[in-house]
Amino acid sequence: MPTRNIPYHSTSAPAPENQADKPAVISVSSLNHMAKTLLESEFPSVTVEGEISNLAIPSSGHWYLSLKDKRSQIRCAMFVNRNRFVRFRPENGQQIIVRGKLSIYEGRGDYQLIVDSMEEAGDGALQRAFEELKAKLQAEGLFASERKREVRSDYGHIALITSPTGAAIRDLLSVFARRFPATQLTLIPVAVQGKAAAGEIVAAIGRANRLQKKLGLEAIIIGRGGGSLEDLQAFNEESVARAIADSELPVTSAVGHEIDFTIADFVADLRAPTPSAAAELMSPSQDDYRDQFAGYQHLLSQSIRGTLRQHEVELSNLRRHLIRPDRRLQEHAQTLDRLEVSLTRAIQIDLDKKHTALHYWQRNLSVNSPQQQLRQLRQRLQSGNHLLVQAWQRLLASQQATLATLSRGLNATSPLNTLARGYSVTYGENGQLLRNAQDTNKGARITTQLGTGKIEAIVDKISPAKPQDE
Repeated sequence: MPTRNIPYHSTSAPAPENQADKPAVISVSSLNHMAKTLLESEFPSVTVEGEISNLAIPSSGHWYLSLKDKRSQIRCAMFVNRNRFVRFRPENGQQIIVRGKLSIYEGRGDYQLIVDSMEEAGDGALQRAFEELKAKLQAEGLFASERKREVRSDYGHIALITSPTGAAIRDLLSVFARRFPATQLTLIPVAVQGKAAAGEIVAAIGRANRLQKKLGLEAIIIGRGGGSLEDLQAFNEESVARAIADSELPVTSAVGHEIDFTIADFVADLRAPTPSAAAELMSPSQDDYRDQFAGYQHLLSQSIRGTLRQHEVELSNLRRHLIRPDRRLQEHAQTLDRLEVSLTRAIQIDLDKKHTALHYWQRNLSVNSPQQQLRQLRQRLQSGNHLLVQAWQRLLASQQATLATLSRGLNATSPLNTLARGYSVTYGENGQLLRNAQDTNKGARITTQLGTGKIEAIVDKISPAKPQDE
């Protein structure tokens, strides 16, 4: 490596004149800065392949990892402003290819690789091979529109080169059956992924061209469903591309989904985004034929009706010339009589219907007249009022009878009635009822309740009850 004169800054004081022969002393920061400047200037861009280990993704969003192989490893850092463009999530143990520049983290003096881009090793290699082959074939003119043949939509017999068990064959058969079942299809089964797939596809294209005249083949569809770049690799092989370019039969490439592009798509005479789209593009619509036949049928029917009308006019003219005028007048008179009778009958029937309808509406109007409804409501109101008055009278009489019964019962049990008949009730000093002579004492004050008024007295004598009084 060529040597460089790198400036540095010393943090020590200038050496005295008598110590000028001593080496200069620099700080650790200066040394790390010089090493970082040297590395970044000598290795501004490197591409490295290795296995991820020690992956760390802190809250800042930056990625820190070690990239290793069997004998060595290197620290790597990929900052958030760059890793947001990576289309996969890195994991420990994953083989990747990174591009970036060598540097030193001055804070620790760690040697590291600052990563600018990252891709998976397998897909990345396949993608580079894809781009190289694409550029090569394009330079040879295999993609030129001038060499591509027109692909029609009215083929009678088409060869299908695809897997016999994949989704592509089901889609192709379904669309052809729906659009134009008369199209004859011949399946040449092949593997559509794996190491043997490319060779089988090349052989199938050659076989279809050899059977062109024997079977009446008119075109080829090569197809399969979508998948990863590795799954579609068979259609990115140079041998398959050259077999498509050399085919005498026009070839439609229907590989993957709308977003998938393969080398076969660029070389083929027609690129269909999906197998179903290929079947749509290469088959006529039976509905269009039905509409066309319906149009022909309509034109034929009009022509026949016009011819018949013309012959009928000619025949009528001949008949008029053959029939005598008096007979024709008689026939017209009979026709007029018949029409008169029919018209009279129709008028009478129509009048009868209108009379019936008029009677119906008159009855309906009479029944539903507002006056009639008011009379009915007034009668219902009077009847309801009468019933209400009767109900109140019955309820009042019932309540009065109940009140009289309760009054008689109350009077019968009232102590006032008993007192009115000459009886009296005597209470002690505390207002307690005296039932016998022993309930009071001599000299006690008592109160006697008579039928009218009260008597207050003092007990002068107490006579006990005699045995016969008990």
